[in-house]
Amino acid sequence: MTRLLFITGTSTEVGKTIVTAALAATAHAAGLEVAVCKPAQTGVAPGEPGDLAEITRLSGVTRTLELARYPDPLAPDTAARRSGQPLLTMAETVAGIESCADADLVLVEGAGGLLVRIGDFTLLDLAQKMNAPVLLVTAAGLGTLNHTELTTRALSAAGVECAGLVIGSWPATPDLASECN
Repeated sequence: MTRLLFITGTSTEVGKTIVTAALAATAHAAGLEVAVCKPAQTGVAPGEPGDLAEITRLSGVTRTLELARYPDPLAPDTAARRSGQPLLTMAETVAGIESCADADLVLVEGAGGLLVRIGDFTLLDLAQKMNAPVLLVTAAGLGTLNHTELTTRALSAAGVECAGLVIGSWPATPDLASECN
């Protein structure tokens, strides 16, 4: 039976890709077949390596699926509109993830945070539709307690399981807020 886990963050640049790579590497080392899906990649031009290339580099997992790529570093729906490309739909995204269902574990990395529009839906909508738990990657510093609480409350209100919290990007020299968080 395929296990499905969504990875989101409290914001962008909090370390979702590194956490996804660590999960993929751990599962792969345990002998599981792992697939990683990134429905929408933004801020990367066609042909340039994106998050999935980094996950492959770090984890050794080569089964990856990217459904849409937009050059502007914006929320996927805004980036799609600006580039003149079609918005992703819930149906095509579910179908893409389901195409990986023969893997033991499917990791789905979102873009930005839980409520960022991927197309005509958010990662929360997608996790709810697919009855999948969500792992939340948080920042370390000031403001993260509020962002984390807001995100975990949104998950709870939608009836979506929070699989856990990970501080994704630890500063080389943590400040007082990071240490206290």
